[in-house]
Amino acid sequence: MPATVSEIVEAHRSGAARPEDTVSESIRRIRACGDPAIFISVADEATAIAQAREAARNLSLPLCGVPVAVKDNIDAVGFPTTAACPAFSYSPKQDATAVAKLKAAGAIVVGKTNLDQFATGLVGVRSPYGVPRNPFDPAMIPGGSSSGSAVAVSRGLVPLSLGTDTAGSGRVPAGLNNLVGLKPTLGLVSTSGVVPACRSLDCVSIFSLTVDDAWTALQAISGFDDRDAYSRPIPLGEPSALPPVTRLGVPRKEDRHFFGDRRAAQAFEQSIDHARSAGATIIELDFSRFLEAARLLYEGPWVAERTAAVGEFIAKNPDKTHPVTRAIVESGLKLNAVDAFRAFYRMQELRAEARRIMMTVDTLMVPTVPRAYTLAELEAEPVRFNSNLGTYTNFVNLLDLCGLAVPVTIAEGGMPYGSTLLATGGNDARLMSLGRAMHLKSGLTLGALGAAQPAPKAPAALAKGEIAVGVIGAHLSGMALNHELTSLGARFLEALRTAPDYRLYALKGEGPARPGMLRVAKGAGVPIEAELWALSEQAFGKFVATIPSPLSIGTVHFENGRSAKGFLVEAEAVHGAEEISSFGGWRNYVGSQRKSA
Repeated sequence: MPATVSEIVEAHRSGAARPEDTVSESIRRIRACGDPAIFISVADEATAIAQAREAARNLSLPLCGVPVAVKDNIDAVGFPTTAACPAFSYSPKQDATAVAKLKAAGAIVVGKTNLDQFATGLVGVRSPYGVPRNPFDPAMIPGGSSSGSAVAVSRGLVPLSLGTDTAGSGRVPAGLNNLVGLKPTLGLVSTSGVVPACRSLDCVSIFSLTVDDAWTALQAISGFDDRDAYSRPIPLGEPSALPPVTRLGVPRKEDRHFFGDRRAAQAFEQSIDHARSAGATIIELDFSRFLEAARLLYEGPWVAERTAAVGEFIAKNPDKTHPVTRAIVESGLKLNAVDAFRAFYRMQELRAEARRIMMTVDTLMVPTVPRAYTLAELEAEPVRFNSNLGTYTNFVNLLDLCGLAVPVTIAEGGMPYGSTLLATGGNDARLMSLGRAMHLKSGLTLGALGAAQPAPKAPAALAKGEIAVGVIGAHLSGMALNHELTSLGARFLEALRTAPDYRLYALKGEGPARPGMLRVAKGAGVPIEAELWALSEQAFGKFVATIPSPLSIGTVHFENGRSAKGFLVEAEAVHGAEEISSFGGWRNYVGSQRKSA
């Protein structure tokens, strides 16, 4: 069985492999792996093979015949849903929306995976079904709560799995198992059919071996669902190439907490080097507000959401639940409405501050886990060390961010470490490009398989319903007004230069400095640095409506023969303006002004 989703689908389409054989091999591996704690239930092989044969009738399906695993707090018909509590078990009558969409895309569910009971924990050890063994070091925790889903992919039992992520459960186990872990924007993927943990913060997550595979799965399962009151109609967008300048925010030194794990600290420095070599400009940020938000998740009233979800069951079945899980859920009974509203007010203030910080960068990067713990360490300190694991994950859903955990290194001693990229909600596609580049820079093999990374997919071209816009001034990547594009969901296409038919001027007037590009006779100008960005038709209309006189949008011709809509200036406005064509572009001109100053 090939390792990745893309390789499996390609093999099915080319005839090199049959979906039923791939599914049969996946089930064989599950039964032979020697770790019964990974899966809680496994598919009937005859039923799964029949489903694979049906999927093979449409080889164009994006997940045709791909075996997948599903965390056992997500409903899948034909399997009990236990949430890792046998007394809670029930047989769902319909698939969770995310599972139904996976199946519609051709995927075959081969089993339900183990988890921290009721998805409460980041450790992967709070389950009566046992502890899935970390494939890199069985003495280390596997990470949770989606422990089984992560280990199943890392060990090559399936190439893709679903988890959930309320406080980091889709990222922490990815970091500890050398995987890609995608936590989508809240509401982008329906949680209908998911056993609630904190319903307002719950999120279906994706584990895969590559960024491209995670994106393929997200395309399959995302979309508005009127069965889910928390679903939101969020455009998914398309990943793009990396712009020439990406502003990457990282915690300042005093906000980097590794709890004595030297390897984790070194891994994060390595991830910064990878990002820098991929073209990112590193900006250190005051992260204290993000860390305060993280603490509020378990020190504030959101614990009571877990009590609302499963507190009644636990009260009736105290001896049938994990003692640590029971203690956490019961602690929500001590909170009152006044505590809740005070925390809500503070969280709203933190969200506003986080939005202001996010305006200064394109993406954030944090350690996925600040420390890797052994099973013995966790047994001694089950609550405090679990909390430590959430240092850089707990705040993400509270602040409405999306996240992508990517592998960075296999450290001394053989333990994997990774970093997580974060962006404001709705910008999931933006994370893919940098995540893909960073994973490639790491040079790591896939999961615990030792298989080389496949060549990444080429970035998508202009999608249907998109308009390309050429920018030459403050809207360039890394410049002052680039956020006006990214806030409208624009994605970078390519860096290029105009045809030598234009001259560039520094315009006079009030407000921020800006250039004007004037078209002249063919060949009578110079090539000007430009970037192409893709906007939806609706976003393009909003963008054009904000352009002030004497600038306008016209057709701009580029050196490579391409044409697109772009910024031009009225001829009258360049009279008396400084011509700056010799600088070759606005970025070079601004840089020269800074040096002079």
